[in-house]
Amino acid sequence: MVCYTFLFVLAELSMLFPSISSATDTFNGSQSLPDGATLVSEDGTFEMGFFSPSNSNTTTNRYLGIWYKSIPVRTVVWVANRENPVKDNSSKLSISTQGKLVILSNNNTLVWSAHTTEETKSQSIIVQLLNSGNLVVRDEKDSNPQNFFWESFDYPCDTFLPGMKIGWNLKKGLIWRFTAWKNWDDPSPGNFSWGMELGNTRELVMWKGSSEYYRSGPWNGVRFSGKYTPRYNLEFNSTPDEVYYTYKFASNSIITRVVLNQSLYSRHRYNWITQNQTWSLYSVVPIDKCDSFNVCGPYGSCNGGEPLHCECLMGFKPKSVQNYEALDSSQGCVPSGPWGCGKTDNDFQKFSGLKLPDTTRSWIHPNLTLESCKAKCLQNCSCIAYANLDIRDGSGCIIWYEALVDLTLASLPGPDLYIRRTASEIEKRGPKILAAVLIPVILLTFVIAFIFTYSYWRKRKHIEKASEESKSESSEGDLDLPFFDFPTIVRATNDFSRDKMLGQGGFGPVYRGTLADGQEIAAKRLCSNTGQGMKEFKNEVILCAKLQHRNLVKLLGCSIEGEEKILVYEYMPNKSLDYFLFDSSRKGILNWSKRLNIIHGIARGLLYLHQDSRLRIIHRDMKASNILLDNELNPKISDFGIARMFRGNQTEGNTKQVVGTYGYMAPEYTINGLFSIKSDVYSFGILLLEIVSGKRNGGIFFPDHGHNLLEHAWRFWKGDTPMKLVDTSLDDCFNTSEALRCIHVGLLCVQLHPENRPNMASVIFMLSGENILPEPKEPGFLIARMKTAGECSTSNAIKTSTNELTITLPQPR
Repeated sequence: MVCYTFLFVLAELSMLFPSISSATDTFNGSQSLPDGATLVSEDGTFEMGFFSPSNSNTTTNRYLGIWYKSIPVRTVVWVANRENPVKDNSSKLSISTQGKLVILSNNNTLVWSAHTTEETKSQSIIVQLLNSGNLVVRDEKDSNPQNFFWESFDYPCDTFLPGMKIGWNLKKGLIWRFTAWKNWDDPSPGNFSWGMELGNTRELVMWKGSSEYYRSGPWNGVRFSGKYTPRYNLEFNSTPDEVYYTYKFASNSIITRVVLNQSLYSRHRYNWITQNQTWSLYSVVPIDKCDSFNVCGPYGSCNGGEPLHCECLMGFKPKSVQNYEALDSSQGCVPSGPWGCGKTDNDFQKFSGLKLPDTTRSWIHPNLTLESCKAKCLQNCSCIAYANLDIRDGSGCIIWYEALVDLTLASLPGPDLYIRRTASEIEKRGPKILAAVLIPVILLTFVIAFIFTYSYWRKRKHIEKASEESKSESSEGDLDLPFFDFPTIVRATNDFSRDKMLGQGGFGPVYRGTLADGQEIAAKRLCSNTGQGMKEFKNEVILCAKLQHRNLVKLLGCSIEGEEKILVYEYMPNKSLDYFLFDSSRKGILNWSKRLNIIHGIARGLLYLHQDSRLRIIHRDMKASNILLDNELNPKISDFGIARMFRGNQTEGNTKQVVGTYGYMAPEYTINGLFSIKSDVYSFGILLLEIVSGKRNGGIFFPDHGHNLLEHAWRFWKGDTPMKLVDTSLDDCFNTSEALRCIHVGLLCVQLHPENRPNMASVIFMLSGENILPEPKEPGFLIARMKTAGECSTSNAIKTSTNELTITLPQPR
């Protein structure tokens, strides 16, 4: 009787999901694809079904995959259940009642399901294998790719086919990244992956695990700046929703694929040769040892050879001569002397034929010319090198402020790299140039020297006069702030000792100091080469002087003497919020009541900036490291280096130069440069969720292996388990309703569209009251690869936090 019942159930299931009986490229919700049956694309190029990786006939470890139909040796290009093989040949592919693509075992146990964010409500769903090799779930009556419910191209495996994308999607939170098979008989993900570097420039990078293994060099408008240059039409696209590379061929007769090889840790391109019925290896990346990431260390150029041949760039010397002689160049090179810092063409040495250095912490501007780029670099003594971005028209500027790493010879000419000379190199080069020009006219040398001396004397007199006039103007009261004489600041900071440095601001370093009366201060010293004149300095002082609120860091005064311009702030002894919040040994100090007080304090400070002050200020860089804490852990918003002031009825602005910190910036600001009070609200929402959870909104994530903090919060909310987000270090010592309300408000603040976000007045009302809150809409999942080497924000009043990737202005680092 039991056997009869079992057979009856199987018969019922068979009627529920009738199998497809002939070759087709589609099946619908009332059908299924059992093991043994296949889908074939309309043009006969691709086939999909269940297979075993090995050449044997065993049915152990069955996978659902896509392969080339017309090629004799099965070449698999995509696998669905990479980590969940079926152990027999009785499984099937079906469409669930929720509209998801699923693999069911012989007892209808779920083996795999397509990753979708929403349930599909369409009643006419079909699954189709396209001629491109893309498996899609769509409405039977709607073939628009923009409306696909799901597609396999969004979840690549180890093979890059024409039409696929490599990059990222802001709106859906997708990263199009390829991962090798663990071995040729095991399609589960290995530790070798390939994707787009999400930094200031869009590079393609290979990783071994989490370690960078190969870097293509930045895109120069035509190709990448490294050795490997594709012979196919690689296209770069950037829209508000997507940033990616793709490639296509005009002729469909060309069969080509790019595949990752786990055993060799390389990327291979193969072309199918019909005449020989074989795959022909077309290219391999990396090409040689020099392509490995940073094998020659800082300022070392890899020039190939066996054994590996590294050379220090001109003007640099080995950091360890002993190691270099032993053919160990991993420590790299160091400048042969202190950096020079003048304002002439002689300051830089041009290097041609190199792959541009690692761009992770570089600064870019897409519209500056090479001459303007050089001018920016000359203004800042912290600038180490600069180059063009686009070789087609010489536009775009990229500037480096940290050691240059991963230098190697390029395969084709690209942008020249201009590296700052050391002071000794400038001195050596200067006399040679003068001698070559002036030897024939010795008399003219003395004349020029006299003119130079006289001009220098006149310049010094002008500076002294300007200084006196500045003090005179400022004393009229237009700055409305106390003045500190320069020697007082020098004594307070021990002559700007490095031991006193708190951090690096957008316009210069910040030092801790103690005045003669014992008052502690934070002195922000504006570098003379930043290009910030007296007018801009006074505007900044006036702005800060008019912002007086208990939740804003207070400006105590300023100092002006010659080219020295200094802002003096109150000193905050407890550093920044991130110093406690993200450290496992210190976060215990922030109990729930303190966290709630910090949340309310930040909200009050932002409300003052947006609405209650005489000016309407958009901060643009709200993050944990910019929230300073006083003796009682009360929050104070700091770092107005990139703040913008609105006048009259202005409510939003636009900029071509996006500055701020990835992970905190609103999507409309990141992509289109649009900022408003609602972009600050978005940053506050991220900050609120971080305070509740004790976790950063950042990391390297894969669609099926984890998410950033924002997506975690959204998934917990949609799954009715929002309390899973609360920091476990609180040990359940918190008010559940308060925590739930904070999470709810945080998600309202990070909604994708600015018009859906509340203003800060509403935020404070919602945090303080018990009123019913609206249901939040889906947030904008801004996915960015975070580095652990620290921030690069335009100004930081204290030592900055890690794991924040920041877009910056070209100011001192």
